[in-house]
Amino acid sequence: MKNNFKNLIGSSLLACASAFGTIANAADSVNVAFFLEWATPNQIAKVDKAYDEAMGVDVNWTDFSTGTGMTEAMLAGDIDIAYSQGLSPFVTAIQQGAPLKMVAVAVVYEANDCFVRDGLGIDSSNASELEGKTVAVPLNTMADYAFRMYMNELNVDTSTMTIVDQAPADGAVSLADGSVDMACIFGGASAKAAGEVGSPIMSTQQKTDAGIGSFDVISVTEKFATENPELLRAFLEVTEEANSNWTASDSQIAKVAADAGMDVSTTKNQMAGFIFPTAQEQMDGFFGPEGIAASAAAALGLVFSSDSDGSAIAKTIDGSFLN
Repeated sequence: MKNNFKNLIGSSLLACASAFGTIANAADSVNVAFFLEWATPNQIAKVDKAYDEAMGVDVNWTDFSTGTGMTEAMLAGDIDIAYSQGLSPFVTAIQQGAPLKMVAVAVVYEANDCFVRDGLGIDSSNASELEGKTVAVPLNTMADYAFRMYMNELNVDTSTMTIVDQAPADGAVSLADGSVDMACIFGGASAKAAGEVGSPIMSTQQKTDAGIGSFDVISVTEKFATENPELLRAFLEVTEEANSNWTASDSQIAKVAADAGMDVSTTKNQMAGFIFPTAQEQMDGFFGPEGIAASAAAALGLVFSSDSDGSAIAKTIDGSFLN
C-alpha cells in the first residue's frame, strides 16, 4: 500500500483511538456532501452511524453529481463538509473567492478516463482527429482536469472542439447514443457504461508516464471549521478509523456497494484502484509549505485560470485538523 501510495503520488502533480467521546459543540447537526458511484471505506461508518455517535450530533448525508454542486450547496449554507470533493472544483471555488478550506485528502486515484466512442478509430496515436469533434465533460471537475491534461499531452487543440457540460451519467448516455464523440467520466457505474461503448484515450501506463494523476479532498466551509473545530476533528478521526479498518472483505464491499448505489463487482473493481492515505501520510506528503496539496492546487489553478499563481489557494489548505 505504501509503495503504491508513493508511486501514484510521484506520478501525479508533482492508529487512531477506537472510541470517541461525545463532543460539546454549538452545532445541533452536521450536513455532509458525498458522491454516489464513488465507493470509500467511510461509507461503512456512515451506514453504521459511527459519525453520529462520535460527533454527538445528527449527521445528514446528501449525494451530489459533481463537486461544483457541492460548492454551491456549501455557499448556500446547506452543506458543512464535502467528502471527496475533487481538487479541481475546490480550486475553482477558491479562485472565485469561496470561503472554503481543504482539511484532508479523501482518496488518491488514477486520473478519470475520457472514453472515445467505438467505431471512430481514434486512439492516442491519432488523437488529433478529435479536433472538431464533440466531447462531454463535467466542467471544473477532476474529469475536466484530466481531459485538459490528456489533450495537452496528445497535442490536441481543444479550441476546435465542442465541449458539452454534462454530469458523468449523462455523458455516458450521450456517448452511447452518438450525441458526443468522447465523454470524460468519473463514477463506477457511469465509467462502466461508457466503457461498454468506448475506449479510454490514454492507458493507465500512458497516464503514469505522463505524470497525470488525481486526488480528492475533504473540504469545509470556513465558518464550520472556525465554529466547530472539535466536530471537524472527530469527523476526520472516524474517517481515519474506517480507512484503517478496511480489509476489502466481502461483507465490507457489499455494505459499501449498497450505499454507493453500485453492484459488488463494479465496487470491487473501482476500489482496487483507490488509495486512502493515513493521516500521517497526509501530513508528511500533502500538507505543509512543500506539500503535494499546495503544489497540485497551484498547478490546477494555472490550468483553469492563466493569471493564478497559486498563492491564494495555498492559504486555504489546512492540515491542522488531522492532528
